[in-house]
Amino acid sequence: MKKLYKPIGLIAIMLFSFYYTEKIAIIMQNKSPIMQTIKTIEDAYFVNASNASIKDNYIIPGIMGRMVNATKSFVNMKAFGIFNEYYLIFDDVKPEISLEDNKDKIIKEGNKEKKSVAIILEDGNNILKKYLKENKKTANILVTEQTYESNNYFEQINSDTNKYSNVESLLNKNNQNKNICYIKLVDKDFCIKEKKYLVEETFSLGANNIIEAKKKLDSGSIILIKKTATLDNLKLLIKEIEFKGLNIISLSELISEKNQK
Repeated sequence: MKKLYKPIGLIAIMLFSFYYTEKIAIIMQNKSPIMQTIKTIEDAYFVNASNASIKDNYIIPGIMGRMVNATKSFVNMKAFGIFNEYYLIFDDVKPEISLEDNKDKIIKEGNKEKKSVAIILEDGNNILKKYLKENKKTANILVTEQTYESNNYFEQINSDTNKYSNVESLLNKNNQNKNICYIKLVDKDFCIKEKKYLVEETFSLGANNIIEAKKKLDSGSIILIKKTATLDNLKLLIKEIEFKGLNIISLSELISEKNQK
């Protein structure tokens, strides 16, 4: 039994030594002028999280808050020996009510604070696809196994009801899977089981509803562009989006709770 005391004692001394050394390091770090400056300004950089909004089966995603990671920021600046706000490192602050905890809810619009909209293209109208690509407009496109492209300009959404798993494999293989389910084409219960984001459009643009579409347009809109839509109507809608001071971003960005600021 006595033979065990010595190694146990050594282990205890080592553990205490590590603990004591860490405490000393923290004390010295907190006394550093760099850390003291970080502590004085961190409140100014703090951004509150915005909760997601839930109504019945629908959800509008929230937006993550932001806070300074004092320790990582200190380490980042230590080598320079001086405080520099450029080297501040931030942590996300998750909303108390978050999309991530409510993936069984349907996203019909993004958070209005983003001042943005997202466009989803029905596949089949090459004229619209060509126009958006040539004018460097961001959009998403509903694809099947036959229409999937590994180097597609657009963010692709799996809409293949017959070969869904095959398209999932292609998206995963090329790191393109945004885990978005357009539930008007893919089974909702299946999407919930797979922990996908459930999405449907705020409104759609077809061949004859440009006036109605312009009236419905608002920050956060998810716009389905049907393959029957004309190029002229698409141009008019984009002009209205720009007139209202809105950006066109990918659907994954629009529904993300990541703080883009």
